[in-house]
Amino acid sequence: MTMSWRGKERRKAPDIWIYFARLLAVSGWISFIIALIVSFYAAPEKNYGLVRYYQLPIRSYWLMPLTNYLYLVLWFSAFCSICCFIIDHFRNRRSTDNLHFNLALLFLVSVSWITYIVIQVY
Repeated sequence: MTMSWRGKERRKAPDIWIYFARLLAVSGWISFIIALIVSFYAAPEKNYGLVRYYQLPIRSYWLMPLTNYLYLVLWFSAFCSICCFIIDHFRNRRSTDNLHFNLALLFLVSVSWITYIVIQVY
């Protein structure tokens, strides 16, 4: 049995905080996509069988300048999702308001990726 709220809807439109949270969420995901692109160039190259057969030189280390940018971009992405959680905590008061599971996923993936970089590189 679900109870639905049958009162009068008093909200007219989203306020500035909701728009700010949306802007933070979009910028967090865009920075995550940028992190994916930066990690492609910063990570060590794969040592495939064809590469070993032709004895091609490969880079087996992380590029530190790009890794530092990657680290900062991932922290920015995690910071954006945390700020959205804080705004949602104070602005969402009804059970029908969105829970934003995508921001939880963004935060978990960003923090786990930061942990991986710290373990592998530093």
